[in-house]
Order: sequence, then structure tokens, then C-alpha cells
Amino acid sequence: MAAKPANVYARIEPDVKEQAESILSALGIPASNAINLFYKQIILQKGLPFDAKLPATGPVDLSALSEAELSTELEKGYADLQAGRAKEASVVFADIRKDYQL
Repeated sequence: MAAKPANVYARIEPDVKEQAESILSALGIPASNAINLFYKQIILQKGLPFDAKLPATGPVDLSALSEAELSTELEKGYADLQAGRAKEASVVFADIRKDYQL
């Protein structure tokens, strides 16, 4: 016999709820199933199923870099470009407009 379902009540930002439910709908997953899955992963992982920490580094403040540090950052960017890990600015801005409905 199946256990009686328990209710979870949570306050969430309306835009976060709307965006998440839109994605879940596209995947064919009801929000209640996604929440149940999240809870099961917490149990399996014995904690959050993802890293919950501040990023180790933030954006590079170019004005605070020495000439050598700036050169190193530029070399990293060039290496990314050569390795195909870069996009044209027009593509990046188009993605941002699409992702944020701008």
C-alpha cells in the first residue's frame, strides 16, 4: 500500500517559479515530481545534489591587473579562441537576449 503523500509548502520568487515550471513543462515533468526527485537526491547524496558554494573567482577586473597579469589574461583568451572555446560577440548577445527575453 502506498504511503499517504505529504505536502511541502515553500515561498519562492514568482519569476523563478515561472521559469522553472516552464522548463519542467517542456520536459514533461510536473513540478511535484521534480521536487520529489530533488528530495530523493538529497537523501541519496546525504546533502544537496550540487555544490553550494561561492565561486572561487569572479570576473577579472582589468584595471587592477599589472601589465604581466593582463598579458596572461589576454593569452588565455587567445588560447580559448584558437581552441574554439569562444563565440562571436553577436552570438553571445543574441543568446543573452533570447535567454532573458530582452
